[in-house]
Amino acid sequence: MSRVILDILDQADIRVNGNRPWDMTVHNDRLWRRIFLYGSVGLGDAYMDGWWDCPAVDEFIHRILEVVSWGRRHPWRVSLYGFLAGTLINLQSLGRAFQVGERHYDIGNDLYRLMLGEDMVYSCGYWQAGARSLEEAQRDKLELVCRKLGLKPGMRVLDIGCGWGSFCKYAAEQYGVEAVGITISKEQVRYAEEHLVGLPVEIRLQDYRTYDGIFDAIVSIGMFEHVGAKNYGKFMDVSRCSLRGEGTFLLHTIGANETHPPVRSWVTKHIFPNGYIPSIRQVGTSVENRFVVEDLHNFGPDYALTLMAWYENFERGWPRLKGTQHMYTDRFYRMWRYYLLSCAGAFRARDLQVWQWVLSTGASASTYNRPALNSQDAPVAF
Repeated sequence: MSRVILDILDQADIRVNGNRPWDMTVHNDRLWRRIFLYGSVGLGDAYMDGWWDCPAVDEFIHRILEVVSWGRRHPWRVSLYGFLAGTLINLQSLGRAFQVGERHYDIGNDLYRLMLGEDMVYSCGYWQAGARSLEEAQRDKLELVCRKLGLKPGMRVLDIGCGWGSFCKYAAEQYGVEAVGITISKEQVRYAEEHLVGLPVEIRLQDYRTYDGIFDAIVSIGMFEHVGAKNYGKFMDVSRCSLRGEGTFLLHTIGANETHPPVRSWVTKHIFPNGYIPSIRQVGTSVENRFVVEDLHNFGPDYALTLMAWYENFERGWPRLKGTQHMYTDRFYRMWRYYLLSCAGAFRARDLQVWQWVLSTGASASTYNRPALNSQDAPVAF
């Protein structure tokens, strides 16, 4: 069985115990059986356990994904779990909605501030406008979103899955809008209440299915990955009913190249419980007869740059963070390092995408034009 794995590594130009950054050093020979039996989950778990190391995990994963899809190597396991989990259980039901908040977003604002920077934007930055830093890339992304939505002073905006309130803050300060954000994370609400004082912004601890209100524009940035295929119709119905007249809805989400069953991956096991990455077909089907698709913008490679910037922040700040909470152990460090670098490798390999969908009610006869943006554009301050 180790021969099968070694053949894959050879095709990816990865040497065992080699000296290049993407080569792997093996510390436990049981690694091969673990990978053969459990695929990408076994590979990631073995890294957490210290069974192997690699200086550039991102490039290791990039090379592997250009050769093989781990899920398709064990179709019987994927199909069985997909049937049990996806057909019999709604993994993202209202009763389970707050699990990802408790297990991921509530593990420490200090961690996220260290990794994300002062703006606390936990989604892909926009580097294509010439950004030279993470801060510029995130500012450009928020600015691009505001321009796509056509925000104007006095508008009322809903942010579904608002995180720590970064978009609401930016839109209120730069465009003079009133914003409501909803999140399933108690720590995000607490942070927003402390840092958004004095702004016309309200952050609520609430699931999207229980919200009722009318808005001039709606945005959802990096939250749709938690909705789940069984709930896409409900998500779009709530969004459509909450959008006024000629309003616009911008959906920013990670996207998969193909529709797949909700199989348990290393990321859903350790990082984002109940997460699911939609395909373009699934998003398209969910907006059908609900919205007009005005624009679809893919800048997936920018997420590799964003993740590497987060990793550098995390690596640099870990000595200050280690041990400040009981969970911040060496094993947590290896888990978080693998999370950031493996995801960067997946985006670099174009295994994952980043889409911004601009959706309208179709009430306007005017033609939507995607706004141009470069990093030298000053925000349109209110």
